[in-house]
Amino acid sequence: MARVAVDTPLPHLDRLFDYAVPPELDPQPVPGCRVKVRFAGRATDGYVVGLGETTAHEGRLAPLTKVVSAEPVLSAEVLGLAREVADRWAGTLSDVLRLAVPPRQAKVEARPSVPRPDDDLPGVDDEVWHLWPDGPGFLGALESGASPRVVWEALPLRDPAVAVAQAALATLRSGRGTVVCVPDARELDHWDAALTSVLGHGRHVVLSSGQKPAERYRSFLAVARGEVSIVLGTRAAAFAPVHDLGLVAVWDDGDDLYVEPRAPYLHAREVLLTRAVREDAAVLVGGYARTAEAQSLVGSGWARSMRAEAVTRRRAWPRLDVTDGSVAGGAPARLPHEVFAAVRRADGPVLVQVPRRGYRTSLSCQDCRTPARCAACDGPLAQGGRGATLACRWCGTEAPRWTCPACGSARLRAPVVGQLRTAEEYAAAFPDRAVVTSGGADVLAEAPPGDVLVLATPGAEPRVEGGYALVVLMDTWLALGRDDLRVGEEAHRRWFNALALARERAAAVAVGDPATLQGLVRADPAGLAERELAERAEAHLPPVARVAVVEAPADVVAELASRSWPGATEVLGPVPVPTRPGEPEHDRLVLRTPRRDGPALAAALKDLQSARSAAKLPPLRVRIDPHAF
Repeated sequence: MARVAVDTPLPHLDRLFDYAVPPELDPQPVPGCRVKVRFAGRATDGYVVGLGETTAHEGRLAPLTKVVSAEPVLSAEVLGLAREVADRWAGTLSDVLRLAVPPRQAKVEARPSVPRPDDDLPGVDDEVWHLWPDGPGFLGALESGASPRVVWEALPLRDPAVAVAQAALATLRSGRGTVVCVPDARELDHWDAALTSVLGHGRHVVLSSGQKPAERYRSFLAVARGEVSIVLGTRAAAFAPVHDLGLVAVWDDGDDLYVEPRAPYLHAREVLLTRAVREDAAVLVGGYARTAEAQSLVGSGWARSMRAEAVTRRRAWPRLDVTDGSVAGGAPARLPHEVFAAVRRADGPVLVQVPRRGYRTSLSCQDCRTPARCAACDGPLAQGGRGATLACRWCGTEAPRWTCPACGSARLRAPVVGQLRTAEEYAAAFPDRAVVTSGGADVLAEAPPGDVLVLATPGAEPRVEGGYALVVLMDTWLALGRDDLRVGEEAHRRWFNALALARERAAAVAVGDPATLQGLVRADPAGLAERELAERAEAHLPPVARVAVVEAPADVVAELASRSWPGATEVLGPVPVPTRPGEPEHDRLVLRTPRRDGPALAAALKDLQSARSAAKLPPLRVRIDPHAF
């Protein structure tokens, strides 16, 4: 008898099924291998999760149709993790396994295993951690086989990739493996080079959904077969089947790229933390900024805070001056005098962070200030470049002869401009500097050397050799103007990441409200995270509480609002979900409960999804602790 996890998205069938194993089946199944089974009248994929002699099923067992491959690709550890993750986020096991196990590539699978490198491991160099008083001790604990848990506050121009690589090396010297997650493919290349320089060739693999299928599956098999013990990747690597896991590390955990955009909408950081608990592994949560979730680990005593001493932090971070950009108390200037003077003084490359990409991204009537909207869908109009025709940002409809519907004027103003328009202004103001842009579809990994002036959108700032002589943060109030739970945390994360690209003793200028930017001035990410966590606790929001957001048609949400929910769950809403023209209308319900009742709430939502699935009703959109709502 074989117990099979069948690949079905139906919540009411989210369980294991027993199948008979025909003796003539060749090859014979092994735990973790892929099989084909007859399920609901058709051939369906699945994984064998166990073999046995007895079954609780009272009828005749259907036979396995085929063993697709005898390669064990689903380990018991990953299966248990996937089940726990599915339950935590009110999802199904099959949805999580699609993230954990990449599609099969038969040619790759047929290749023989590659032996581990037989040369001696290099020694651990704790010099890269000496600026943090607890750093060398952390490496020593990893090398001795211990499992410390730390939240690490990194410093500018001290390459975090090299520091984490040394931690992975220390863990490897203890005979254990490591999983390292970074936000995106742009970071992968740099971190890959850093791990290779520290570990040597052949001791780690890169695992990312952005890889070609064969390359990704080759890396996955190398880990599953035990050929390598260190995995570097994006959120797809969180489930990598590393043998004897000793360390999980996540860099810049506040980046929303760690959130899976498909059900069950899990967060890679939480997957790694769950895995660390299950496998008694060490934890390293690092970044230039700190999230409320990371601070909650410190506040609860589950992890220790690793920070440099105050004098070291002040020396490492650039000195930041803040200006509101106004002229004689009037409206802010597009190029404030303080910024102009700082760029003139800068001896080296300059980075200017612009909060919006594009050219003129928001338009309104010059005479009456009425926003310029699309006649077809009422979306916002924008201009993609100098002399370009106005076009809708939603549907793409062009508006070559726009006139204001309120006053009839054809004159336009741009309250918000992107990095392309700002680049034109800076090129005119600083003709002696080469101006380059980074953002949107054209993101630079490295800026050219020399007295270059780089205009980049948040998250698209390129590195430059030796660091920037000046970093300018433009229009910071725009980053704080979004209606979002994490608006302050996310804005500061992007600002700290930009400032971290400055050279030692560099200058920095921020255009905004001095009262709201004191955390940047003091270079105090931990203090900001403490205040953010306190505000979340006062509002009973994650990570202090559990929140479930349910979206469905209005009649369904109204019925859910009147239900009885587990424990001390509060019902907030319903409220309409903003939609664009042509999209179906839905309402949103927010369920808030203390952390202790979180598993019960997730189970109740899973039961609700199962009941709707059995009744052939459309599923609800359920997100547990969403990154933004």
